[in-house]
Amino acid sequence: MKEVYTQINKRLYYTVVLIIIALMMVGMLVSILCYREFEAGYILQAVLIYVLSACLLLYPKYESHIFRVVIIFVGSAYFYTLFFLYPETWSTFIFLCLIPAVAILFFDSKLFYLSLLLNGLSITVTFCYIVLIDQGNLYPHIKQDIVGNIINIIGSQVLVYFIYQASYVRIKKQQLYYEQLQNSERLKTTGQLAAAVAHEVRNPLTVVKGFLQLYRETDTPFSNDSKKHFTLMIDELNTAEQVISHFLTIAKPDKDKKMEIVNVKSVLQSVTDLLQSYGLLRDNTIDLSVDEDCYIYANNIEYKQLMINIIKNAIEASKIGDTVLVTAKRQNHFVEMNVTDHGSGMSEAEVMALGTPFYSLKSNGTGLGLMICYHITEKYNGTIVFQSSKGEGTTVTIRFPSKKS
Repeated sequence: MKEVYTQINKRLYYTVVLIIIALMMVGMLVSILCYREFEAGYILQAVLIYVLSACLLLYPKYESHIFRVVIIFVGSAYFYTLFFLYPETWSTFIFLCLIPAVAILFFDSKLFYLSLLLNGLSITVTFCYIVLIDQGNLYPHIKQDIVGNIINIIGSQVLVYFIYQASYVRIKKQQLYYEQLQNSERLKTTGQLAAAVAHEVRNPLTVVKGFLQLYRETDTPFSNDSKKHFTLMIDELNTAEQVISHFLTIAKPDKDKKMEIVNVKSVLQSVTDLLQSYGLLRDNTIDLSVDEDCYIYANNIEYKQLMINIIKNAIEASKIGDTVLVTAKRQNHFVEMNVTDHGSGMSEAEVMALGTPFYSLKSNGTGLGLMICYHITEKYNGTIVFQSSKGEGTTVTIRFPSKKS
């Protein structure tokens, strides 16, 4: 279904782009026929149409920030060329006001603000040219009411800004909702899988493990190498049992868990004291900074398990000698905890896949630890967000509704 929607969106995009290209070319041809001249300005217009058309047609294949910047700059140059090339056509002035609106289509905040700033500077220079140099000869419709036109320009830019803000906030909310829905589906799927197979798999593993332990401990005629093999098999069975225990942690009902007011500072101090020795194995340290008035309503043991998993992952992702920064502070009605490492970081695709069963960036990881973290945060109406980029480390932000002590 997703592929079908993608094909429909591409078909619609190319249809609109072809219509725009056709309108630009027809406009240029009509202008040449009407004026019967082929000046340098028309050559520039033709070049800009060609470049802009190529960018618009190639954009779906190369969706990047640089490509968007090129489209905005070339589009702006095209609209300003129309404004100066056809001074008697007052409607070209409207295009100048709407240039930042093109950036809204890309939902790129940096690009929008850059477009808004550059367009403001360009219009200021244009108005100075009309007032001081042209003096209304070619643009009387602007010179006659310069104050009113300036007010219209400012109003149009403010209107475009509010449209962008409304669209951007709405898209962000939808994106957050979609991510929460994805996490819920992951937990639901894993819970159903665990409930279906965990006990059935655990029973034969227990039997096999018991016999292996019996053979290893008794005076049966097995060689030392065979007994080493028994030890290895028992270790692997322990690993399998651990995985199944993670599944059961997610799947089993936990309504009997005791809810209480949790002192975040006390728990984080306990967790960091526990993990300091683990970090010293790789010469890593933990820098803890927690405000005094941080309290949440949760199960103390589960919250501690959550923070152990996150901080332990940060230590393992850090380079030798690095410091893991753990902070917690109260923001309005939430307590926000941040765990930051300076490791190799993750790509956007890797961040999106976190929490998926058996997806892990560690060689011996199962990915179930993070699933439990997602499960705990969702259970107590919290959120967990990963911000990471390659080569710059990772910051995990966990937020829970705050409570009074």
